[in-house]
Parts: sequence; structure tokens; C-alpha cells
Amino acid sequence: MDRIDLFRIFARVVETASFTRAADTLGMPRSSVSTAIRDLEARVGTRLLSRTTRIVAPTPDGSAFYEQCVRLIADVEDAENLFRRDAAGPRGVLRADMPGRIGRLIVAPALPDFLARYPAIDVELGVTDRAVNLVEDGIDCALRVGPLHDSALIARRLGTLRLINVASPAYLARHGVPLAPADLPGHCAVRYASPTTGRIEDWEWTEDDTPRTLALPGRVTVNSAEAQIACCLAGLGLIQVPAYDVRPHLDAGTLVEVLPDWRAAPLPMSVLYPHRKHVAHRVRAFIDWLADLLAPHLQA
Repeated sequence: MDRIDLFRIFARVVETASFTRAADTLGMPRSSVSTAIRDLEARVGTRLLSRTTRIVAPTPDGSAFYEQCVRLIADVEDAENLFRRDAAGPRGVLRADMPGRIGRLIVAPALPDFLARYPAIDVELGVTDRAVNLVEDGIDCALRVGPLHDSALIARRLGTLRLINVASPAYLARHGVPLAPADLPGHCAVRYASPTTGRIEDWEWTEDDTPRTLALPGRVTVNSAEAQIACCLAGLGLIQVPAYDVRPHLDAGTLVEVLPDWRAAPLPMSVLYPHRKHVAHRVRAFIDWLADLLAPHLQA
């Protein structure tokens, strides 16, 4: 096996902390990964990985070697693509992950444009409201909405996403139109529970530049934006949602904006990618394209 292939396998094992996950993301048998690591350790003359029944972690020598591997892999990929870029542009498989409705409503319909621009790139698009682990799942980049907690990742801020408050005409006919936050205790929401943590989100608004929250009651709790909007359309309660997400319903009159002067603070939107010195050309191309695509929906 080529030395740079050994380096790639070793780096993936370190990043996933697992021979099995590394094999899955590389599309090769686990036995081949184990053999590659043994061959590499024999070549360099030191133990690179510490193996237990539950986890695989780099030894001190392995950590130092990993940093060198990452740089060498990136340099080799840059060298390989040096003359290909003019002829065919960036190439390879691009693995991206993003929230469900952004992926379905905005990104997927625009993918023909990206694929036409970059005919040598294939896209594996993960569309889910669950936060994925980029390293463990072998994801090149992920679009995230909201505050970031992945300190080991690099984030490119794209802008902020405006939120509005909406309800169906049927709900408002039954419960009345809330005109101020003081009216909220007489209303109910379609409650949203984080698919990652299970935490139910409070109703939020900004008043006198101060964030306010209220735990609104609700008979229905969902864990996806798709279900929350569907329940709102069915007249089950108020929701807070990105404006782009319900624009067709607002235009058709099947949803109505309420409390326009008491909206939640805009949510930051960012693209995350693994913490590396170099970013693959295909990843950079996709992130730049994604930033341009989303710009009309975001505040600077």
C-alpha cells in the first residue's frame, strides 16, 4: 500500500477514534485498516495508537505523527490538483450536512447549478435536524443554525437568519390575535424539542434590546421543523420559524405573521469544517457556492 494511503488511513482512525468507523468512512474492510496501521507502525518504528476495548486513541508519538500526516496529506492533494484545476476543476466526493428544510427547500433545488459548475465533484448530502459529528461521520462540512459549541472545528459565519412568529387563520379565529407579549399566556405553541438533547425550546422575543423568554404551553411537541410547520398549518398553535421557511404559506394566506414587533433575536448561520491547516479545494468551492446561495435569505 502506498505510504500516503497509510497516512490517510491512520489520520481517519485518529479522527474517528475507531477502526470500524474509519473503515466505514473509507469504504474498505476493517481488516485492511488494521493491517495498514500495523504496517505503518512497523515503518516508523513506534506505536502510534493505544487500543482498548472501547476506544482507539493516539499515543504521544501518534499525536505528533498525526499533525505531520495531516499536513502531508493536504500538501499531496494540493500537488495532485495543481494541474487538474485548470482542466477539470476540483474533484472528488463532497460530504455535506445541513438542517432538513434548508437542504430540501434551498440547497437541493440549486444543486444542478453546483454540479454543472464542478463536473468532477459528486455530492453526498445529509439532510437532518440532528447535529452530526463531522469527524466521526466523515463529513467535509456542515451548515449549522444557532450558537456554536464545536470548539475543535473551524466556523465560517454566513450571516443571521431572521425569525418570525406565525399562526394559522383557524387558530387565530379560535384564540384571538396576540398583540403584545402580555397576551401570550392565553395562547399555546406547537412546541419544538431538540432532536439532539430533547430540550423543549421556550418562546423568545426581544423587548427594549433585552432577550425575554416564556415557556408556552402546548398539546403537541415535535422534533423536526417539518412537523412543526405542518402542525401550525393544522391550527395547533403558534410557532417561531425562519421567514424563508414559510414564505409560500404567508403569500397564500394559510399562515399569518403575528407579534411582528416582538420577534426572537436572529439566529447565526455558519458553515463548519474540521480543524485543518488546508481545506480541500472541493470543500472550499462548495462553501463559497453555499454562501452565495444563502445570502439572499440572510442578514449580513
